[in-house]
Amino acid sequence: MSESTTNDPTTGESTTRQRDSDGEKWLSGFVSLIGLWIAVSPFVYGPATSMLWNNLLVGGAIFLLAGYNYYRLTNGYATSTGVMSLVALLALWIFVSQWAIGGEFAMSGLEAASTGLIWSNVLFGLVAAGLSAYIAYTGGREVPTGTAART
Repeated sequence: MSESTTNDPTTGESTTRQRDSDGEKWLSGFVSLIGLWIAVSPFVYGPATSMLWNNLLVGGAIFLLAGYNYYRLTNGYATSTGVMSLVALLALWIFVSQWAIGGEFAMSGLEAASTGLIWSNVLFGLVAAGLSAYIAYTGGREVPTGTAART
């Protein structure tokens, strides 16, 4: 838990408010596991040469970055809004890459990728993007304006 101090404008007294970051911590861990699944999924669904390196690199980056945020929250630091925003963008790329990897925005360029891999990337890309954007939003609104944040 982290504490933040605010001043009551009517009385001038400072009050301490505690914020429970357990929800953000476990959501970050879940997003990290989604990144691990994205990295491993081409091997589960069969060889998809068009998506193999994309899933390995982007899924590994999501796994490491969300895991870093989980580590920060476990040690009492605030959510890294920038890291979780980057995770959201990478997860959106996993969603869009199904149509962009072949150089065209059509399913005809994905004959090497199985249908299961395509739907896995679409589903988990959207879930990871939504959760990491939520974590970045809730972590960013807790930082008081005008004070230095612990990064």
